[in-house]
Amino acid sequence: MEIFSWLPKEGSQILFVLFLSFLIGLEREESKANDDHFAFGGVRTYPLIGMIGYALSVLSDMTLIPFLVGLCVVALFLLLAYSHKVKKSGHAGVTSEMSALTTYLIGGLIQHNLLWVATTLVVATILLLSLKQLLEGLAKKIESDDILTFTKFLLLSAVILPLLPNQALTQFQINPLKVWLIVVAVSSVSYASYVLQKLGKNASGILWSAIFGGIYSSTVTTIVLARRSQTENRPHLFSGGILIASGIMYLRLTILLALFNQDLLKQVGLSFLCLAAIAIAFGFLWSKRGDGVDVNLGDIAAVKNPLEFNTALIFSILFVGMLIATQYAVHFFGDSGLYTLAGVMGLTDIDPFVMSLTQNTPSLSPVAIAANALLISAASNNVMKGVYAYFLSSKNSRLQSCLCLIALAGLGIIPIFLFH
Repeated sequence: MEIFSWLPKEGSQILFVLFLSFLIGLEREESKANDDHFAFGGVRTYPLIGMIGYALSVLSDMTLIPFLVGLCVVALFLLLAYSHKVKKSGHAGVTSEMSALTTYLIGGLIQHNLLWVATTLVVATILLLSLKQLLEGLAKKIESDDILTFTKFLLLSAVILPLLPNQALTQFQINPLKVWLIVVAVSSVSYASYVLQKLGKNASGILWSAIFGGIYSSTVTTIVLARRSQTENRPHLFSGGILIASGIMYLRLTILLALFNQDLLKQVGLSFLCLAAIAIAFGFLWSKRGDGVDVNLGDIAAVKNPLEFNTALIFSILFVGMLIATQYAVHFFGDSGLYTLAGVMGLTDIDPFVMSLTQNTPSLSPVAIAANALLISAASNNVMKGVYAYFLSSKNSRLQSCLCLIALAGLGIIPIFLFH
Protein backbone atom coordinates (compact mmCIF):
# COMPACT_ATOMS: atom_id res chain seq x y z
CA MET A 1 0.00 0.00 0.00
CA GLU A 2 3.08 2.32 -0.04
CA ILE A 3 2.14 3.46 -3.55
CA PHE A 4 -0.89 5.20 -2.03
CA SER A 5 1.01 6.72 0.88
CA TRP A 6 -0.19 10.18 -0.12
CA LEU A 7 -3.77 9.05 0.56
CA PRO A 8 -5.36 8.49 3.97
CA LYS A 9 -5.46 4.85 5.02
CA GLU A 10 -9.19 4.70 4.34
CA GLY A 11 -8.70 6.18 0.87
CA SER A 12 -6.28 3.46 -0.22
CA GLN A 13 -8.63 0.83 1.22
CA ILE A 14 -11.56 2.22 -0.76
CA LEU A 15 -9.53 2.13 -3.97
CA PHE A 16 -8.57 -1.46 -3.26
CA VAL A 17 -12.21 -2.41 -2.64
CA LEU A 18 -13.26 -0.75 -5.89
CA PHE A 19 -10.50 -2.49 -7.83
CA LEU A 20 -11.17 -6.02 -6.56
CA SER A 21 -14.97 -5.79 -6.74
CA PHE A 22 -14.70 -4.28 -10.23
CA LEU A 23 -12.77 -7.36 -11.38
CA ILE A 24 -15.60 -9.62 -10.27
CA GLY A 25 -18.15 -7.30 -11.86
CA LEU A 26 -16.19 -7.26 -15.09
CA GLU A 27 -16.19 -11.05 -15.28
CA ARG A 28 -19.94 -11.15 -14.60
CA GLU A 29 -20.56 -8.44 -17.22
CA GLU A 30 -18.77 -10.48 -19.88
CA SER A 31 -20.64 -13.61 -18.84
CA LYS A 32 -23.95 -11.72 -19.02
CA ALA A 33 -23.18 -10.54 -22.55
CA ASN A 34 -22.65 -14.13 -23.70
CA ASP A 35 -25.61 -15.61 -21.81
CA ASP A 36 -29.23 -15.67 -22.87
CA HIS A 37 -30.43 -15.98 -19.28
CA PHE A 38 -31.10 -13.09 -16.95
CA ALA A 39 -27.96 -12.39 -14.93
CA PHE A 40 -27.58 -10.32 -11.79
CA GLY A 41 -25.28 -7.30 -11.71
CA GLY A 42 -22.24 -6.14 -13.62
CA VAL A 43 -19.39 -3.63 -13.53
CA ARG A 44 -21.42 -1.12 -11.49
CA THR A 45 -23.40 -3.35 -9.14
CA TYR A 46 -20.51 -5.36 -7.75
CA PRO A 47 -18.33 -2.35 -6.81
CA LEU A 48 -21.35 -0.84 -5.07
CA ILE A 49 -21.84 -4.01 -3.06
CA GLY A 50 -18.16 -4.01 -2.13
CA MET A 51 -18.39 -0.38 -0.99
CA ILE A 52 -21.46 -1.13 1.13
CA GLY A 53 -19.59 -3.95 2.81
CA TYR A 54 -16.61 -1.69 3.48
CA ALA A 55 -18.72 1.18 4.85
CA LEU A 56 -20.72 -1.03 7.19
CA SER A 57 -17.50 -2.65 8.39
CA VAL A 58 -16.21 0.82 9.30
CA LEU A 59 -19.44 1.62 11.14
CA SER A 60 -19.37 -1.71 12.96
CA ASP A 61 -16.31 -0.68 14.99
CA MET A 62 -16.02 -3.26 17.80
CA THR A 63 -19.27 -5.08 17.00
CA LEU A 64 -20.30 -6.99 13.89
CA ILE A 65 -24.01 -6.23 14.19
CA PRO A 66 -24.22 -3.45 11.51
CA PHE A 67 -22.07 -5.50 9.13
CA LEU A 68 -24.23 -8.62 9.62
CA VAL A 69 -27.44 -6.62 9.21
CA GLY A 70 -26.05 -5.24 5.95
CA LEU A 71 -25.21 -8.77 4.84
CA CYS A 72 -28.82 -9.84 5.47
CA VAL A 73 -30.17 -6.84 3.53
CA VAL A 74 -27.91 -7.52 0.55
CA ALA A 75 -28.92 -11.19 0.71
CA LEU A 76 -32.61 -10.19 0.55
CA PHE A 77 -31.99 -8.08 -2.57
CA LEU A 78 -30.13 -11.00 -4.10
CA LEU A 79 -33.05 -13.28 -3.23
CA LEU A 80 -35.43 -10.94 -5.04
CA ALA A 81 -33.14 -10.87 -8.07
CA TYR A 82 -32.87 -14.64 -8.02
CA SER A 83 -36.65 -15.05 -7.81
CA HIS A 84 -37.08 -12.69 -10.79
CA LYS A 85 -34.47 -14.63 -12.77
CA VAL A 86 -36.17 -17.97 -12.14
CA LYS A 87 -39.61 -16.59 -13.13
CA LYS A 88 -38.28 -14.91 -16.26
CA SER A 89 -35.88 -17.52 -17.63
CA GLY A 90 -36.33 -20.65 -15.56
CA HIS A 91 -32.54 -20.72 -15.04
CA ALA A 92 -31.74 -21.65 -11.42
CA GLY A 93 -27.99 -20.98 -11.24
CA VAL A 94 -26.85 -18.97 -8.21
CA THR A 95 -23.19 -18.27 -9.03
CA SER A 96 -23.78 -14.55 -9.64
CA GLU A 97 -25.64 -14.16 -6.36
CA MET A 98 -22.98 -16.05 -4.41
CA SER A 99 -20.21 -13.98 -6.00
CA ALA A 100 -22.12 -10.85 -4.95
CA LEU A 101 -22.12 -12.04 -1.31
CA THR A 102 -18.38 -12.69 -1.65
CA THR A 103 -17.92 -9.14 -2.92
CA TYR A 104 -19.73 -7.79 0.14
CA LEU A 105 -17.41 -9.74 2.44
CA ILE A 106 -14.35 -8.46 0.56
CA GLY A 107 -15.21 -4.93 1.68
CA GLY A 108 -15.13 -6.01 5.32
CA LEU A 109 -11.90 -7.97 4.89
CA ILE A 110 -10.08 -4.99 3.38
CA GLN A 111 -11.34 -2.69 6.14
CA HIS A 112 -9.70 -5.09 8.62
CA ASN A 113 -6.45 -4.99 6.57
CA LEU A 114 -6.81 -8.64 5.50
CA LEU A 115 -5.65 -7.73 2.00
CA TRP A 116 -4.11 -11.10 1.19
CA VAL A 117 -7.28 -12.96 2.15
CA ALA A 118 -9.44 -10.55 0.12
CA THR A 119 -7.24 -10.83 -2.96
CA THR A 120 -7.13 -14.62 -2.72
CA LEU A 121 -10.94 -14.79 -2.49
CA VAL A 122 -11.28 -12.59 -5.56
CA VAL A 123 -8.82 -14.65 -7.59
CA ALA A 124 -10.53 -17.89 -6.54
CA THR A 125 -13.97 -16.46 -7.31
CA ILE A 126 -12.98 -15.28 -10.80
CA LEU A 127 -11.35 -18.62 -11.59
CA LEU A 128 -14.44 -20.53 -10.48
CA LEU A 129 -16.68 -18.27 -12.55
CA SER A 130 -14.48 -18.21 -15.65
CA LEU A 131 -13.68 -21.91 -15.75
CA LYS A 132 -17.31 -23.01 -15.70
CA GLN A 133 -17.18 -25.23 -18.78
CA LEU A 134 -13.86 -26.79 -17.82
CA LEU A 135 -14.96 -27.57 -14.28
CA GLU A 136 -18.33 -28.95 -15.36
CA GLY A 137 -16.61 -31.13 -17.97
CA LEU A 138 -14.18 -32.33 -15.32
CA ALA A 139 -17.04 -33.25 -13.00
CA LYS A 140 -18.66 -35.33 -15.73
CA LYS A 141 -15.46 -37.31 -16.31
CA ILE A 142 -14.95 -38.19 -12.65
CA GLU A 143 -17.12 -41.06 -11.49
CA SER A 144 -19.06 -40.83 -8.24
CA ASP A 145 -17.27 -43.90 -6.85
CA ASP A 146 -13.92 -42.15 -7.28
CA ILE A 147 -15.18 -39.07 -5.42
CA LEU A 148 -16.42 -41.23 -2.55
CA THR A 149 -13.13 -43.13 -2.46
CA PHE A 150 -11.10 -39.92 -2.39
CA THR A 151 -13.31 -38.55 0.40
CA LYS A 152 -12.71 -41.66 2.49
CA PHE A 153 -9.00 -41.35 1.88
CA LEU A 154 -9.06 -37.71 3.03
CA LEU A 155 -10.68 -38.92 6.23
CA LEU A 156 -7.91 -41.45 6.76
CA SER A 157 -5.06 -39.10 5.84
CA ALA A 158 -6.17 -35.67 7.03
CA VAL A 159 -8.22 -36.69 10.07
CA ILE A 160 -6.75 -39.97 11.34
CA LEU A 161 -3.10 -39.36 10.39
CA PRO A 162 -2.55 -36.56 12.94
CA LEU A 163 -4.01 -38.83 15.66
CA LEU A 164 -1.43 -41.59 15.17
CA PRO A 165 1.45 -41.71 17.68
CA ASN A 166 4.67 -40.19 16.39
CA GLN A 167 7.04 -42.51 18.20
CA ALA A 168 8.88 -45.74 17.56
CA LEU A 169 7.08 -48.82 18.87
CA THR A 170 8.16 -52.44 19.37
CA GLN A 171 11.69 -53.74 18.96
CA PHE A 172 11.49 -53.02 15.23
CA GLN A 173 11.16 -49.27 15.84
CA ILE A 174 7.95 -48.94 13.82
CA ASN A 175 6.53 -45.41 13.87
CA PRO A 176 2.76 -45.53 13.08
CA LEU A 177 2.69 -41.90 11.91
CA LYS A 178 5.57 -42.39 9.49
CA VAL A 179 4.14 -45.67 8.23
CA TRP A 180 0.82 -44.14 7.32
CA LEU A 181 2.46 -40.99 5.95
CA ILE A 182 4.42 -43.17 3.52
CA VAL A 183 1.22 -44.99 2.55
CA VAL A 184 -0.39 -41.61 1.82
CA ALA A 185 2.58 -40.43 -0.25
CA VAL A 186 2.92 -43.58 -2.36
CA SER A 187 -0.83 -43.82 -2.94
CA SER A 188 -1.01 -40.12 -3.87
CA VAL A 189 1.68 -40.48 -6.54
CA SER A 190 -0.19 -43.45 -8.00
CA TYR A 191 -3.51 -41.63 -7.75
CA ALA A 192 -2.20 -38.65 -9.72
CA SER A 193 -1.41 -41.02 -12.60
CA TYR A 194 -4.75 -42.80 -12.13
CA VAL A 195 -6.72 -39.54 -12.45
CA LEU A 196 -4.77 -38.40 -15.52
CA GLN A 197 -5.48 -41.73 -17.19
CA LYS A 198 -9.17 -41.48 -16.35
CA LEU A 199 -9.43 -37.94 -17.70
CA GLY A 200 -7.50 -38.64 -20.90
CA LYS A 201 -8.60 -42.19 -21.62
CA ASN A 202 -10.31 -41.23 -24.88
CA ALA A 203 -7.25 -39.51 -26.30
CA SER A 204 -4.37 -41.44 -24.78
CA GLY A 205 -2.23 -43.51 -27.09
CA ILE A 206 0.25 -46.26 -26.28
CA LEU A 207 3.06 -43.87 -25.37
CA TRP A 208 0.93 -41.66 -23.12
CA SER A 209 -0.51 -44.75 -21.48
CA ALA A 210 3.03 -46.01 -20.92
CA ILE A 211 4.00 -42.75 -19.22
CA PHE A 212 0.96 -42.49 -16.95
CA GLY A 213 0.95 -46.24 -16.36
CA GLY A 214 4.62 -46.16 -15.38
CA ILE A 215 3.80 -43.66 -12.67
CA TYR A 216 0.99 -45.89 -11.43
CA SER A 217 2.76 -49.26 -11.80
CA SER A 218 5.25 -50.22 -14.47
CA THR A 219 4.50 -53.90 -13.86
CA VAL A 220 0.77 -53.49 -14.46
CA THR A 221 1.51 -51.35 -17.53
CA THR A 222 3.87 -53.99 -18.93
CA ILE A 223 1.22 -56.70 -18.56
CA VAL A 224 -1.51 -54.56 -20.17
CA LEU A 225 0.68 -53.49 -23.11
CA ALA A 226 1.98 -57.01 -23.63
CA ARG A 227 -1.52 -58.44 -23.83
CA ARG A 228 -2.71 -55.65 -26.10
CA SER A 229 0.18 -56.24 -28.49
CA GLN A 230 -1.46 -59.54 -29.48
CA THR A 231 -4.26 -57.59 -31.23
CA GLU A 232 -2.03 -54.97 -32.90
CA ASN A 233 0.81 -55.67 -35.33
CA ARG A 234 3.06 -52.93 -33.97
CA PRO A 235 5.95 -54.68 -32.20
CA HIS A 236 8.23 -51.63 -32.06
CA LEU A 237 5.46 -49.42 -30.69
CA PHE A 238 4.53 -51.78 -27.86
CA SER A 239 8.07 -52.79 -26.91
CA GLY A 240 9.08 -49.11 -26.88
CA GLY A 241 6.08 -48.27 -24.70
CA ILE A 242 6.96 -51.04 -22.24
CA LEU A 243 10.51 -49.70 -21.99
CA ILE A 244 9.22 -46.17 -21.41
CA ALA A 245 7.02 -47.39 -18.54
CA SER A 246 10.05 -48.93 -16.84
CA GLY A 247 11.98 -45.70 -17.36
CA ILE A 248 9.17 -43.80 -15.64
CA MET A 249 9.51 -46.25 -12.73
CA TYR A 250 12.95 -44.79 -12.00
CA LEU A 251 11.47 -41.28 -11.94
CA ARG A 252 8.78 -42.47 -9.53
CA LEU A 253 11.41 -43.96 -7.22
CA THR A 254 13.41 -40.73 -7.37
CA ILE A 255 10.36 -38.74 -6.23
CA LEU A 256 9.77 -41.08 -3.30
CA LEU A 257 13.42 -40.88 -2.25
CA ALA A 258 13.28 -37.09 -2.46
CA LEU A 259 10.33 -37.12 -0.08
CA PHE A 260 11.65 -39.57 2.51
CA ASN A 261 15.42 -39.98 2.41
CA GLN A 262 17.71 -37.26 1.09
CA ASP A 263 20.85 -39.30 1.82
CA LEU A 264 19.70 -42.15 -0.43
CA LEU A 265 18.64 -39.63 -3.06
CA LYS A 266 22.14 -38.13 -3.15
CA GLN A 267 23.68 -41.59 -3.45
CA VAL A 268 21.45 -43.09 -6.15
CA GLY A 269 19.35 -40.21 -7.53
CA LEU A 270 21.67 -39.39 -10.44
CA SER A 271 21.83 -43.04 -11.47
CA PHE A 272 18.02 -43.31 -11.43
CA LEU A 273 17.65 -40.17 -13.50
CA CYS A 274 20.20 -41.38 -16.06
CA LEU A 275 18.50 -44.78 -16.31
CA ALA A 276 15.13 -43.06 -16.71
CA ALA A 277 16.46 -40.78 -19.46
CA ILE A 278 18.06 -43.69 -21.34
CA ALA A 279 14.95 -45.89 -21.13
CA ILE A 280 12.51 -43.12 -22.10
CA ALA A 281 14.63 -41.78 -24.96
CA PHE A 282 15.46 -45.19 -26.42
CA GLY A 283 11.88 -46.40 -25.92
CA PHE A 284 10.51 -43.38 -27.76
CA LEU A 285 12.93 -43.74 -30.67
CA TRP A 286 12.33 -47.49 -30.86
CA SER A 287 8.55 -47.02 -30.91
CA LYS A 288 8.87 -44.87 -34.05
CA ARG A 289 10.52 -47.60 -36.14
CA GLY A 290 8.09 -48.42 -38.94
CA ASP A 291 4.96 -49.37 -37.00
CA GLY A 292 2.78 -46.52 -38.20
CA VAL A 293 0.82 -44.11 -36.04
CA ASP A 294 0.05 -44.54 -32.38
CA VAL A 295 -3.18 -46.23 -31.30
CA ASN A 296 -5.59 -45.51 -28.48
CA LEU A 297 -5.44 -47.65 -25.35
CA GLY A 298 -8.06 -47.38 -22.63
CA ASP A 299 -7.29 -50.55 -20.69
CA ILE A 300 -4.78 -49.03 -18.30
CA ALA A 301 -7.37 -46.48 -17.18
CA ALA A 302 -9.38 -49.39 -15.76
CA VAL A 303 -6.75 -50.32 -13.17
CA LYS A 304 -7.70 -50.42 -9.49
CA ASN A 305 -8.04 -47.09 -7.73
CA PRO A 306 -4.91 -46.77 -5.53
CA LEU A 307 -6.81 -44.70 -2.95
CA GLU A 308 -9.27 -47.44 -2.10
CA PHE A 309 -8.93 -48.29 1.58
CA ASN A 310 -8.22 -51.96 0.92
CA THR A 311 -5.38 -51.07 -1.45
CA ALA A 312 -3.84 -48.64 1.05
CA LEU A 313 -4.26 -51.14 3.90
CA ILE A 314 -2.55 -53.92 1.93
CA PHE A 315 0.35 -51.60 1.10
CA SER A 316 0.72 -50.61 4.76
CA ILE A 317 0.84 -54.28 5.80
CA LEU A 318 3.44 -55.03 3.12
CA PHE A 319 5.45 -52.00 4.14
CA VAL A 320 5.52 -53.00 7.81
CA GLY A 321 6.42 -56.55 6.75
CA MET A 322 9.31 -55.22 4.70
CA LEU A 323 10.52 -53.12 7.63
CA ILE A 324 10.70 -56.25 9.75
CA ALA A 325 12.13 -58.47 6.98
CA THR A 326 14.82 -55.92 6.16
CA GLN A 327 15.93 -55.73 9.78
CA TYR A 328 16.05 -59.51 10.08
CA ALA A 329 17.97 -59.84 6.80
CA VAL A 330 20.62 -57.34 7.87
CA HIS A 331 20.84 -58.69 11.41
CA PHE A 332 21.30 -62.36 10.51
CA PHE A 333 22.90 -62.23 7.07
CA GLY A 334 24.47 -58.77 6.75
CA ASP A 335 24.84 -57.04 3.39
CA SER A 336 24.38 -60.24 1.41
CA GLY A 337 21.06 -60.85 3.15
CA LEU A 338 19.87 -57.37 2.20
CA TYR A 339 20.94 -57.85 -1.42
CA THR A 340 19.16 -61.21 -1.58
CA LEU A 341 16.00 -59.70 -0.17
CA ALA A 342 16.26 -56.87 -2.73
CA GLY A 343 16.48 -59.36 -5.59
CA VAL A 344 13.53 -61.37 -4.32
CA MET A 345 11.31 -58.32 -3.70
CA GLY A 346 12.11 -57.02 -7.16
CA LEU A 347 10.10 -59.96 -8.49
CA THR A 348 6.96 -58.50 -6.91
CA ASP A 349 6.03 -54.95 -5.90
CA ILE A 350 9.21 -53.03 -5.06
CA ASP A 351 7.55 -49.98 -3.48
CA PRO A 352 7.21 -51.49 0.04
CA PHE A 353 10.84 -52.61 -0.03
CA VAL A 354 12.09 -49.26 -1.32
CA MET A 355 10.16 -47.38 1.34
CA SER A 356 11.42 -49.73 4.06
CA LEU A 357 14.97 -48.84 3.03
CA THR A 358 14.19 -45.14 3.33
CA GLN A 359 13.21 -45.71 6.95
CA ASN A 360 16.04 -48.12 7.85
CA THR A 361 18.85 -46.08 6.30
CA PRO A 362 21.36 -45.15 7.69
CA SER A 363 20.30 -46.46 11.13
CA LEU A 364 20.29 -50.11 10.01
CA SER A 365 22.58 -50.22 6.97
CA PRO A 366 25.07 -47.78 5.39
CA VAL A 367 23.74 -45.49 2.68
CA ALA A 368 25.96 -47.05 -0.01
CA ILE A 369 24.72 -50.58 0.82
CA ALA A 370 21.09 -49.44 0.79
CA ALA A 371 21.66 -47.69 -2.55
CA ASN A 372 23.04 -50.92 -4.02
CA ALA A 373 19.99 -52.78 -2.71
CA LEU A 374 17.72 -50.26 -4.43
CA LEU A 375 19.51 -50.76 -7.75
CA ILE A 376 19.33 -54.54 -7.39
CA SER A 377 15.63 -54.43 -6.58
CA ALA A 378 14.82 -52.21 -9.58
CA ALA A 379 16.95 -54.38 -11.89
CA SER A 380 15.27 -57.54 -10.60
CA ASN A 381 11.88 -55.94 -11.22
CA ASN A 382 12.87 -55.19 -14.82
CA VAL A 383 13.93 -58.81 -15.32
CA MET A 384 10.56 -60.01 -14.03
CA LYS A 385 8.74 -57.59 -16.35
CA GLY A 386 10.86 -58.97 -19.19
CA VAL A 387 9.52 -62.45 -18.36
CA TYR A 388 5.96 -61.12 -18.34
CA ALA A 389 6.53 -59.39 -21.67
CA TYR A 390 8.00 -62.49 -23.27
CA PHE A 391 5.13 -64.81 -22.35
CA LEU A 392 2.25 -62.33 -22.74
CA SER A 393 3.27 -60.34 -25.83
CA SER A 394 2.62 -61.15 -29.46
CA LYS A 395 5.05 -63.32 -31.37
CA ASN A 396 6.60 -60.31 -33.12
CA SER A 397 7.11 -58.13 -30.04
CA ARG A 398 7.92 -60.58 -27.23
CA LEU A 399 11.63 -60.82 -27.97
CA GLN A 400 12.01 -57.07 -28.47
CA SER A 401 10.24 -56.25 -25.21
CA CYS A 402 12.13 -58.88 -23.24
CA LEU A 403 15.55 -57.84 -24.54
CA CYS A 404 14.84 -54.15 -23.90
CA LEU A 405 13.97 -54.82 -20.28
CA ILE A 406 16.88 -57.21 -19.73
CA ALA A 407 19.22 -54.58 -21.19
CA LEU A 408 17.77 -51.96 -18.85
CA ALA A 409 18.26 -54.33 -15.92
CA GLY A 410 21.90 -54.79 -16.94
CA LEU A 411 22.43 -51.05 -17.13
CA GLY A 412 20.74 -50.72 -13.75
CA ILE A 413 23.41 -52.70 -11.90
CA ILE A 414 26.41 -50.92 -13.48
CA PRO A 415 26.28 -48.08 -10.90
CA ILE A 416 26.83 -50.70 -8.16
CA PHE A 417 30.35 -51.35 -9.47
CA LEU A 418 30.94 -47.65 -10.03
CA PHE A 419 30.02 -46.90 -6.41
CA HIS A 420 32.22 -49.74 -5.20
